[in-house]
Amino acid sequence: MGQPVAVENKPGTDAQVVRFETNRSLTGQGHERFASLSQATGERPAAAVARRLFESGQVQAVHVFSNVITAYLNPGASASGLSEIVRDLYQYWKPGMTPPSEEELMAQVEAPAEVAATSSGEDGAAVVDSRVPAHLLERSRLARAKWAAQNG
Repeated sequence: MGQPVAVENKPGTDAQVVRFETNRSLTGQGHERFASLSQATGERPAAAVARRLFESGQVQAVHVFSNVITAYLNPGASASGLSEIVRDLYQYWKPGMTPPSEEELMAQVEAPAEVAATSSGEDGAAVVDSRVPAHLLERSRLARAKWAAQNG
């Protein structure tokens, strides 16, 4: 499951540079450079593809700009298998994988909040839904206080 990324392998400026052009923008209009695996953190698509390329052991640096990935190969390394890494970036289900059981799936589901953000508790105090950001709760409290002062 998931959709493969269309990848076109282009020659770089020398034998140690490989370019991949994809059908997806990975960074928008920004440049992202990764000199090591430790820099490729987070869940951004550019970081994910850089991390996978570093984990292949063939790459020493990665640069991503929009839909172009430039990989700088380690000395003596080849580009074989790197286009498959880019192509499978969004493949989260591969042949041969065993689906999780219903119990495993249900264990991952968060319990739904039982009370809405606007309801009141038994003692009349407002019950707050933990999914509502604190700054919005504060803004709402200030607006209610202002309304109460004007309509008091």
